[in-house]
Amino acid sequence: MRTTHLLYLHGFRSSPQSMKAQKMAALVRQRHPAVHWWCPQLPPSPEAALRGVMNEIAGWPLQAGYQSLAVVGSSLGGFYATAVAERTGCKAVLLNPAVEPARDLARYIGEQTAWHNPDEHFFFEPRFVDELKAQHAGPLKAPENYLAFIAKGDEVLDWREMAGRYAGAHLRILEGGDHALSDFDTHVPEILDFLALA
Repeated sequence: MRTTHLLYLHGFRSSPQSMKAQKMAALVRQRHPAVHWWCPQLPPSPEAALRGVMNEIAGWPLQAGYQSLAVVGSSLGGFYATAVAERTGCKAVLLNPAVEPARDLARYIGEQTAWHNPDEHFFFEPRFVDELKAQHAGPLKAPENYLAFIAKGDEVLDWREMAGRYAGAHLRILEGGDHALSDFDTHVPEILDFLALA
């Protein structure tokens, strides 16, 4: 079964303008024009973000469950991608995925600036922490559906915690590296191979 629909979920304070999202969008457009690509700007509310994503993909074609769908998620987007994959059974590629964002983002309550547009502001509300707790997907039902890239040099998230959360998945533990996966290009061939895009 080839992947015909690909969802990309960005991280906290990020956007579809992120380096990885832009590179993936260009690759899909150039090499896999038949694939439906969607990378939404996610709202600050985790509940609203996941509800919007699930509502949109509910209209995507169902073939052997959701096997024609795959999701890529970076950082907080990796947490969301896990929630999507656990609900649908689809494949997921995770890039330094957030494991306990309710804990980690509690210190960011208040006004935030968008990473790719510092003029754009949003307010991270206290209730969003509770929403993150409610969206935690629990133990993985099918770890083999996941490919996770985890950088030991991640300056934001603990690589050991990420590796533990995705034990049993296809793990790529990277020596050094950073949270943004600045060497993303070197991992693209394996990502595309795992996604099996149409």
